Amino acid sequence: MALSCGIVGLPNVGKSTIFNALTRSAQALAANYPFATIEPNVGEVAVPDDRLNVLQQLVSGERVVPATVKFVDIAGLVRGASAGEGLGNAFLSHIRETDAIAMVVRCFEDANVTHVEGSPDPKRDIEIISIELALADLATMQKRVDKLEREARANPKLRERLDAAKRLTASLEEGKPARVFATDSLEYEVALESFLLTAKPLLYVANVDEAQIGNPGPLVQAVREVAQAESSRVVVLSGKIESELAGLSDEEAKEFCSELGIERSGLDELALTAYDLLGLMTFLTAGEKEVRAWTIAKGTKAPQAAGKIHSDIERGFIRAEIVSYDDYVALKTMDALRAAGKVRSEGKEYVMQEGDVVNFRFNV
Repeated sequence: MALSCGIVGLPNVGKSTIFNALTRSAQALAANYPFATIEPNVGEVAVPDDRLNVLQQLVSGERVVPATVKFVDIAGLVRGASAGEGLGNAFLSHIRETDAIAMVVRCFEDANVTHVEGSPDPKRDIEIISIELALADLATMQKRVDKLEREARANPKLRERLDAAKRLTASLEEGKPARVFATDSLEYEVALESFLLTAKPLLYVANVDEAQIGNPGPLVQAVREVAQAESSRVVVLSGKIESELAGLSDEEAKEFCSELGIERSGLDELALTAYDLLGLMTFLTAGEKEVRAWTIAKGTKAPQAAGKIHSDIERGFIRAEIVSYDDYVALKTMDALRAAGKVRSEGKEYVMQEGDVVNFRFNV
């Protein structure tokens, strides 16, 4: 899947540190000054899935291939970005190319780490970015409305679309993002056609210090209040600690997490949340050569899912033999699953479900 999640935020909030930890690399420059990142860095990140290792043991698979999600580390944004301040124009063009937004918000005090606004204030920092995105979208929509007004004079059928564009513009003028409109509304359709920044699904990443692991402070609570008002999600993590975890072996990382009193790495939670935010889901295949998680969009039907493996399988699709992961774990072999009547035969109209373990039957 080509879908990607852009990591955005003010300068020096930990975007590149988090990106490097996510991708276990040092490709993004993490420095204590604004605009350390200029060109966006792109990385593929494995989506954590404990089911794969369990299936590998059951079928004695030679290797495991997880699903991945793409992250893009984008230059920091400052006040006036929509008018070209800082790296504003570059920031906006790069974020326009992504499909979802992970907004990193600094939620810790540190006199040794510069903050472009003087000190961390999550609500203010979120508002700065939100306003700049809305202003950029407003400029886009004003041009779109002008164009639709000219076209509607020649083609009255476009009047309804013009009215929707005007309602969308009015909403942006009030500081509301385009994603407040229902996904089946004409306003949202116009927003997507116009490639609006505020139409993209968004989650917040609260970057904390070690002292707040397991006990987030008031700055994190401020992020949660903003997210709750928008029906958005929040992932709390420490970029510094995640960087340390990224340099450890799996066993060492588990031990470190145990010492910190956390069950799962914050980056694992971020990858999972971003994957879901992008509207993605996973089906599984299990064989002796490979146990694999395949990425598809939610709502994908069986033949199109088969096409993710190979286009020939989609063209020659006969049926999908499906078992639930829980049944597979309980009964352990395909023979036992068949004997218990747990193998379902699904046709071309079957909508794939998260965690389906599948064997596709097809004509060559």
